[in-house]
Amino acid sequence: MQKEFHYYATYAAACLAGYSHEESLQIAYSAALVDFCSEDYLGELSAPVKAATTQLQLEMVDMKTDKFGRTKITEIWSSFHFLPGDLYAEVKKGGRRYKDKYRMICNVNSDLLVKTVELARGEGLQAVGLAMHILADTWAHRYFAGTPSLVINNINYSFYERVPEGDGTVDRHVTFRHNPKAKDDPEKSLYTNTIYRSSENSVMNLGHGRAGHLPDYGFAVYRYLPAWADYEEVVKNNPEDFHHAFCQMVYAMKCLRAEGAVFEKDTYDMEAVAPYEEEIQKILTNRSIEADLGWKDLGERLSGTAIPEFSTATFREEYLNAVGVEKEQTVLGRFIRAAIRQKEMVVGEIKASGNQLLKTKKRKADKG
Repeated sequence: MQKEFHYYATYAAACLAGYSHEESLQIAYSAALVDFCSEDYLGELSAPVKAATTQLQLEMVDMKTDKFGRTKITEIWSSFHFLPGDLYAEVKKGGRRYKDKYRMICNVNSDLLVKTVELARGEGLQAVGLAMHILADTWAHRYFAGTPSLVINNINYSFYERVPEGDGTVDRHVTFRHNPKAKDDPEKSLYTNTIYRSSENSVMNLGHGRAGHLPDYGFAVYRYLPAWADYEEVVKNNPEDFHHAFCQMVYAMKCLRAEGAVFEKDTYDMEAVAPYEEEIQKILTNRSIEADLGWKDLGERLSGTAIPEFSTATFREEYLNAVGVEKEQTVLGRFIRAAIRQKEMVVGEIKASGNQLLKTKKRKADKG
């Protein structure tokens, strides 16, 4: 999903869930920060790099895809952006490696999502925001996996976008290109994706890179033939899915606020969202790649307070000026703690399932 959803839509959902403006702002900030908290960012803060929740493009350029490199990539992307849908899925074909990767495919309403939301309970607003980012991404990134894999994440020529025409819609063939400086053009269904690499473990085959940013656009409705589905057609309806994500966030945050409440799968607070349905549908179906401030406008009306623009520097000085254990009580300190706990939980669950993707041999101790 784009930053506007993770920041402004999360803010609006928090307001509907009963949080104050200041609380909603901290939740939204943490939800958006997940896409920027890289090792480089943490290094500038002299913070533990094991709390990294993303890998930026420049970091990925030098990323090795040996066993250790793939493990690092998988730990980050599967923990925060492509939460596995079923680590114990029955897979009737393929060898162990294929089955391990198939079980990493992201999907909604998983056991891991329940554990992600409940892990945030009582851990502060930063943990709530981090969990909401992960929840939202399960809807945008479903059917792709947070591990490099051609056989799982590749797409082929048969990729069509359903676009409005007259009083109905038509399916238009999507043209992909590989120029990262070129803007996507929804009017022509022209989008940028990663370059095809036949290597199974190339970083070009990570997540939805081969499908470009289409999975992150709220307006996108598309169909394609993924290899993991035996090339049977899969249809992805983002306006519908993003709406479910928003309603599920409202429900999830109400659960986290309520003592004794338990987050349950496939449950959405449609009632709380209903008064704003027409406005939300307009936001989600706006065929533009530019920032849509509709979520911002909605959030500001809900709270009656202006929402400042997101900046990774907002709480930087607070963290840098804190001393010793005081750092743990800052906004970034609490975010870092939540990120480490989430990654440890997901990695532990993947390993406990018997999945071999994160199994690495110990390095030999340096001599001398």
